[in-house]
Amino acid sequence: MSLRIIFMGTPEFSVPTLAALAEAGHQIVAAYTQPPRPGGRRGLDLQKSPVHQAAELLGIPVLTPVNFKDEADRQTFRDFDADVAVVVAYGLLLPEAILTGTKLGCYNGHASLLPRWRGAAPIQRAIMAGDHETGMMVMKMEKGLDTGPVALTKTVQIGETMTGGELHDRLMQVGASLMREAMAKLEADDLPLTVQAEDGVVYAQKISKTETRIDFARPAREVHDHIRGLSPFPGAWFELEIAGRPERIKVLNSEPASGEAEAGTVLDDNLTIACAEGAVRLTRLQRAGGKALGAADFLRGTPVAPGTRLG
Repeated sequence: MSLRIIFMGTPEFSVPTLAALAEAGHQIVAAYTQPPRPGGRRGLDLQKSPVHQAAELLGIPVLTPVNFKDEADRQTFRDFDADVAVVVAYGLLLPEAILTGTKLGCYNGHASLLPRWRGAAPIQRAIMAGDHETGMMVMKMEKGLDTGPVALTKTVQIGETMTGGELHDRLMQVGASLMREAMAKLEADDLPLTVQAEDGVVYAQKISKTETRIDFARPAREVHDHIRGLSPFPGAWFELEIAGRPERIKVLNSEPASGEAEAGTVLDDNLTIACAEGAVRLTRLQRAGGKALGAADFLRGTPVAPGTRLG
């Protein structure tokens, strides 16, 4: 036997879970994803989401409603007569009509150890906060934001230099395996549910453009966590004057270092930058429109003298 599953997801993060459920023999009766968005080099071509593309390759019908306010869209969802909906980074808050639109409800793969980091950006926020561990959770969805009871949990350690991109890729695979296990248990009527703790709730707000600029007037540990949490996207940056014009330089990797001076001062020829407490060494950088380069290669093309103030 197998479950009739509606899959709901959008980015690359969701794709391994879709593939895992299909490989497990479940019947994926539909894939819901965000509508195609403008993209391409000029931003003129409509780009299908990674889930949209993966579902088409698997021969799964794809639906892209803007929302579920229209009763016709809600009825279409119900008409699939699915046992369960699996949701991984879909990108829409689901109304009650959808949460109750399958026989067994909706189960979400969420990239944190709930109730810590409910919300939109749990991977980046965990690193930026200096957390040493996070994980994946499968939870049964309810109307609140990531408030539903938890079914399964897998903890993942966050290394001292792990970036947001590296943690994303690790959790993406962990989440696929965990959801496959959860659906097997659900099919066997053996999936436990535990109400989330009321203490320890923290919200992972969406990353805003205003917080991506590096503030060297913070302790070095915080600066380092900020850089790696936002790497590779959207990317932490500082401003450097090049040929008389200010240019944003994205920093993709860093490491804690020693040194002392006014915050933002370049201390040596290895791009060690003074912070409020200690220093950070910038090890991988990228100019706008350029390739990501190690510090030595970056400095060969863009010299930055000791004593320069970065802002």
